[in-house]
Amino acid sequence: MHDHSIVFSMFLIFTGAAVISTVALYARQALLVAYIALGVLMGPWGLQLVSDAELIADIAEVGIIFLLFLLGLNLEPKDLQHLFREAVVVTAASCAIFALGGGAIALAFGFSWTDAALIGAVMMFSSTIIGLKLLPTSALHHQHMGEIIVSILLLQDMLAVIIMLVVQGLGNEGNLLRESVNILVALPAIAAGSYFFSRYVLLKLFAQFDQIKEYIFLLAIGWCLGIAELGRMAGLSHEIGAFIAGVTLAANPIARYIAESLKPLRDFFLVMFFFALGAGYDLSMLGGVLLPGMALAAFALALKPQVFRLLLKREKEKERLAGEIGVRLGQISEFALLIVVVSSSSAIISERGASLIQTATILSFLVSSYWIVRHYPTPIAVNERLRRD
Repeated sequence: MHDHSIVFSMFLIFTGAAVISTVALYARQALLVAYIALGVLMGPWGLQLVSDAELIADIAEVGIIFLLFLLGLNLEPKDLQHLFREAVVVTAASCAIFALGGGAIALAFGFSWTDAALIGAVMMFSSTIIGLKLLPTSALHHQHMGEIIVSILLLQDMLAVIIMLVVQGLGNEGNLLRESVNILVALPAIAAGSYFFSRYVLLKLFAQFDQIKEYIFLLAIGWCLGIAELGRMAGLSHEIGAFIAGVTLAANPIARYIAESLKPLRDFFLVMFFFALGAGYDLSMLGGVLLPGMALAAFALALKPQVFRLLLKREKEKERLAGEIGVRLGQISEFALLIVVVSSSSAIISERGASLIQTATILSFLVSSYWIVRHYPTPIAVNERLRRD
């Protein structure tokens, strides 16, 4: 009787998240790992307490929409200006190495060329959530290391959105050329229209009523969902539309305030999104992908820190700084999970390939977050000295 009750599902998700997050914090794990574990436990492949597949899919989609909106909202061009050349060199070289390595591992375990291409693609990215959430809540955000991490992650995130767009186009069962032309026309048209509307209408509304916080909140949410729906109507997707909505607001002076005010909403949908990913994880596939998943995770955990360290040293960064940045970026990204969602819905990737990416990503989250909090300053560091550094 509870399968279709939204209230009961919300109770399970958030009460369960509160309990399991407490355990995760004591274990020095990133909270998103706890949300995924809760989804596996409560979902159709676990205790089946939340087994409505349609509800889970809707939760995941809404979560992606708001995550991409907030990502776009923080994507200010000025954040890249200071370290643009260094970030481009490091990001381009590292992405090429990780893509080739990930694809080669997938082929060695018998995956198809299509699966291997997608697996290689998702290996290019590091986790924005782990990279930024595990930075200490101090001036480090405004220091050199924080600037480098943010610059690299911003470039990676933009590349990930482009890959999601390409996957969506390839997954269209109709005429691929027609779909490609549609994307090439619709994307710049929506982006340009959104930019001018944001600049000449939204900015004035924000300035006129900036003292009414409730209105600012509602206008930002309305803008996000409006452009998301426009993106879907134009043949793109809700997610790409939401990203455009965020990017076109990013240059406005009020964007920082909006991003801060939407943090509770972001965290709300963050819990639901990663719960939905966990709930959609097919445990029956684990036996067939555990070994290649461990190989991919080990590849990321062992190679990514060294590659970033060497590339940053070539850019004249200090050894210690380069090494720490490498470790903080040494995992697979949550964007891998987003790309799995898009490619699965487009029937581009096989079930085994999707399960492999999910397994490797979760394993890399577990090991990377634990290692970081054991050895570097973070808000949940293992001792007081690291929390103060």
